[in-house]
Amino acid sequence: MGEHRIYGMSFGSIHQLYVNKVERKGHTRDELDQVITWLTGYDDQGLERAIDSGVSLRDFFAEAPAMNESAGLITGVICGVRVEDIEDPLMQQIRWMDKLVDEVARGKKMASILRTPA
Repeated sequence: MGEHRIYGMSFGSIHQLYVNKVERKGHTRDELDQVITWLTGYDDQGLERAIDSGVSLRDFFAEAPAMNESAGLITGVICGVRVEDIEDPLMQQIRWMDKLVDEVARGKKMASILRTPA
C-alpha cells in the first residue's frame, strides 16, 4: 500500500485550516501556534518559515527541532482512532497535532493541553 496522501500535504495549508477552526471557536492563532511549537520545538520564526515554504507534513515533522518528550502523554480519539494506538510514527505525530488543535478549539486550559503537571 502506498504512502498516505496527508504526508505530502503542505503544512501551510493544514495550518490555515487549523487557524480557521480555532478562530471559528473563539480562540486565536497565537494559542494554536503555542501548542504546535510546544509539540515540535519550532520557534515562531521556524514555524513561519515552514508555513511560507510549502513544506510537506512529512518534512515538517522530519525537520522538527525537537519533538516534546511529553508528547506521549497525548491521548484520546481523533477520527475514530486512539492516538496512543497509532503505530506509524509520522501519522501519530500528525494526530497528536490534531488532538492539540481540537483541545485549543474546545477551550481546554493551556496547562492541560501542554501536559503541564498541576
